[in-house]
Amino acid sequence: MNATERTTAQPEARSDTRTRLVVATATLLQRQGYEGTSVKQILREAEATYGSLYHFFPAGKEELAAEALRFGAADFTDLLRRGLSSADEPAEAVANCAHLLADTLRESNWTDGCPVAATALEIIGRSPVIQRTSDEALRQWRELIASKLKDGAIPEVKATALACTILSTLEGAELLSRVSSDDEPLHLAAEHLAQLVRASA
Repeated sequence: MNATERTTAQPEARSDTRTRLVVATATLLQRQGYEGTSVKQILREAEATYGSLYHFFPAGKEELAAEALRFGAADFTDLLRRGLSSADEPAEAVANCAHLLADTLRESNWTDGCPVAATALEIIGRSPVIQRTSDEALRQWRELIASKLKDGAIPEVKATALACTILSTLEGAELLSRVSSDDEPLHLAAEHLAQLVRASA
């Protein structure tokens, strides 16, 4: 479920200008990154005014983008939680995360990828606020994966390192899938990550 769908499912949120701004920005950042998203486009998608934007986000686009990243990251967190809770065996659970990500990408016609990736690389060294927000999301995802691995009796140090590798592989496979409009890279990642986790256990 992407940010737009989440809001559609909550009628009361549609009349909330602040929520509309955050949701519109989250969707645009996910699909085209920070530089590709203009304030004018955000306002058009959110049906909001400049005055309302600066009322809720006095620092402007950067502050709004940070909040939108937190909002969008919650969707990816939910996807990881669903995948990781879908099987008792960590290897199968990790593989299911990749399969779920492939399904989500295909359903969105390859547009709704990781909510952080498209923005994070653009602003490294330029926006400490957005960089910090992106880092917080990535750390949370690694911790979720590591927790599942530890539940599968993988020692903490190894689980932490392996979680970093798993998330890196998922992010890379997602990029390949989006560029090629083909979910094969994610399904291959699922297969090989499962093998890696079983070997580590």
